[in-house]
Amino acid sequence: MSEAWSLHPQLDNDAVGIGDLSLSRLLLSKDANYPWLILVPRRAGAVEIIDLDSDDRSSLMTEIGQVCEALKDITGCDKLNVAALGNQVPQLHVHIIARRNGDAAWPRPVWGAAPALEYDAAELEAFMGAIRRRTGFG
Repeated sequence: MSEAWSLHPQLDNDAVGIGDLSLSRLLLSKDANYPWLILVPRRAGAVEIIDLDSDDRSSLMTEIGQVCEALKDITGCDKLNVAALGNQVPQLHVHIIARRNGDAAWPRPVWGAAPALEYDAAELEAFMGAIRRRTGFG
């Protein structure tokens, strides 16, 4: 019997769930310094993209494109950063971060550049609603 998929506790702590796409759980980082989404393929034991079969790899790339388009449309950002690092959290996950010239970390990577900024509750709900609508959740 294969192990069941579950979200890594660090991702669960650092992000809010938006919903499930066909392959991945879509999360929003709790750091309001940057519009920052995270895709986590719901496949037990997946650490690297190569751990996914070819159909799941194709699905992941489609979902990355879908989420990138949504984030770019909603934020009007200057640049999208897309990364699957996994140095701190071994579970396969892909960061999609909307960057602006002059943001808290620009032009450096976002990790550790500024203390995390908590979302205002209304701002969080509005942003999550926009992402849900733009990615087809309703």
